[in-house]
Amino acid sequence: MRECQLCCNIDQMNRNRFNKTSHDFWNKEYKGANHLALSENPSEDLEKFARWLLREYGKEYLNVKASALDLGCGNGRNLIYLAKNFGVRGIGFDISDEAISQAKKLSGSLPIEYQTRSIAEPLPVPDSSQTFALDMMTSHFLKADERKNLISEISRVLKPGGLFFWKTFLLDEDEHAERLLRESPAEETGSYIHPKIGVAEHVFSEDEATLALSENFIIHKITKSHRHLMRGHAAKRRSMSIYAQKNG
Repeated sequence: MRECQLCCNIDQMNRNRFNKTSHDFWNKEYKGANHLALSENPSEDLEKFARWLLREYGKEYLNVKASALDLGCGNGRNLIYLAKNFGVRGIGFDISDEAISQAKKLSGSLPIEYQTRSIAEPLPVPDSSQTFALDMMTSHFLKADERKNLISEISRVLKPGGLFFWKTFLLDEDEHAERLLRESPAEETGSYIHPKIGVAEHVFSEDEATLALSENFIIHKITKSHRHLMRGHAAKRRSMSIYAQKNG
């Protein structure tokens, strides 16, 4: 019993350390954009997803009765896009209180709520309450058990037939990711230590991502970025966007 409690305490300490490191990094980024190019414009991949929804379902999902949960919402740009263009209500979580502060200012009177929190913890959202869930380049910072729990939580909060838009790094044919895995491996297979943040980051193969969703979701479409090469060397990371629907 003592050993079990000790392991739990160590896991919590490591999680707290990770959360603080991530919180501090992203706060600095949203204050000064030192390493990443942050934008107030919606993601092009989300816009493509919305166009696909309109072609396939018309306004069935994109309407004023719909609600979207954005896991790692940043400055709120994607929820703002859904609210302004389709009247969708939103809930946004992000580990950076600076990002949340910006999101609230940019959202104005739009029907969007924000909260500073880690998505590694259970989501404070009612069962079967959300039309969409968005995970756009966020959950790859979580551990394997946390990612598995998050997918279960996303399934829980989605309405029957609700949609999950997941964008994440793609390992397949990404030379840059393969180099990071070789040179800076983390404890988990398929993860490396991020060179700028200093925390573990996971990169998925298409097969691994498909398997992770198989228990709770039906996958309708996967789009993948091209191989980005410059003078024969990897110049930009590959990513994939998955359009998935909750079973049942």
